[in-house]
Amino acid sequence: MNRDDKVIMNMLKEKIYIFKRKLQALGSGICFYMCRLFPIDKKLISVCTFEGRGGFGCNPKYIVEALHKLDSTYSYVWFVNDINKELPEYIKKVPNTVLSRAYWLTRSMVWIDNYRKPYGTKKRKGQLYINTWHATQGFKSIGLWRGKAFSTMAYLVSKNDSDMVDFFVTDSKWCDEVNPKGMVYDGNFLKVGAPRCDVLYGDRSKYKKTFRLKHKISEDAKVVMYAPTFREGSKNGKRLVFSEIWSIDFNRLIENLKKRFGGEWYVCIRVHPQRAEACKEYKNTDIQKYILDESKADDMYEILAAMDAYITDYSSAAMDASLTHMPVFMYADDIVQYTKDRGSLLWNLSDDTSKPVTNNKKMTPNLDLILPFSVSKDNDELERNILNFNKKEYLDKIKKYEDGVELVFNGDASEKVAREIVKFR
Repeated sequence: MNRDDKVIMNMLKEKIYIFKRKLQALGSGICFYMCRLFPIDKKLISVCTFEGRGGFGCNPKYIVEALHKLDSTYSYVWFVNDINKELPEYIKKVPNTVLSRAYWLTRSMVWIDNYRKPYGTKKRKGQLYINTWHATQGFKSIGLWRGKAFSTMAYLVSKNDSDMVDFFVTDSKWCDEVNPKGMVYDGNFLKVGAPRCDVLYGDRSKYKKTFRLKHKISEDAKVVMYAPTFREGSKNGKRLVFSEIWSIDFNRLIENLKKRFGGEWYVCIRVHPQRAEACKEYKNTDIQKYILDESKADDMYEILAAMDAYITDYSSAAMDASLTHMPVFMYADDIVQYTKDRGSLLWNLSDDTSKPVTNNKKMTPNLDLILPFSVSKDNDELERNILNFNKKEYLDKIKKYEDGVELVFNGDASEKVAREIVKFR
């Protein structure tokens, strides 16, 4: 088979795939229309995170908690793929299936989600759909910014969802710049801050105490979270965070943190839930007792609130962690390959980590920013960046960055969204 034949074959496969998805969506849509026989319950709210893969976490968790405190008469259903997920007693777990979604979504006055609704979902007139998404300011290109990497099917799913959304929750001018094209959305925004970041505002001592009691470590112990982003498949051979080729040296990391900041340090591992099992691959008897695995926890943010430092590669949570003014370091050992696989990033990252990293003007033309974090592509650079960390310079950079994006962060985003829901009724 020559190259032209392969191109034709791939195009045909994509058309067949899209046709099948449209048929499935048609079937799903029929279920939604049939369920309109049931009246809308004005006190019922449907919630989902990460297409049912998540549990009680991310932005929806904090909105629901705030709303429950504000008005305890609301009822909640939460879509889950795993019915064994733990949820508060006032929330009803329901399976994330077509029929279940059709019934509960059609009956709910309010929808809250941090991802896209499945293709074929149909919203009724008079319902309120709030999409919080699961990131605000970030590194990865999304939506139409991904160019050819953004498939026709992905566009159809995004467009179907965006057409139903009443409000996207945002926290900055950054979102104003990126979201219309990135999220395929030109509707209303609710710029109140990120609800999940409310726990990062002000005094975090209770979260620190709870975390240390859970892991049976000293109250004075310091903890750094290592949270690399999810790699969508293995495009370049085996690419798990913990494997024979993982590159971050935790022994060296801990020693350098001790040298620069003092105290006894631990590493809290937070890989993507789909890669949680990979943590079991890490075996090092010399340092095992200093490794704390939180990859399977549904909510990362109460854990993040307990941290003293944060390390990631391309996770938007770097921006969230910096809200606490804890040291944030980027460790990205595959910048060139990642950019090649993922497409253009929202920041001008390169393997020349000595250069200041500026925002990608093609995607954020009205912003003039410098990334406030150091970037390391290997353990030597990470060591230098930790040992040379200057708190005053770091805080100055963060302040300049936050002013530049016109950040909204007051610790009350959850309550503000909750009040919008109450007003809607």
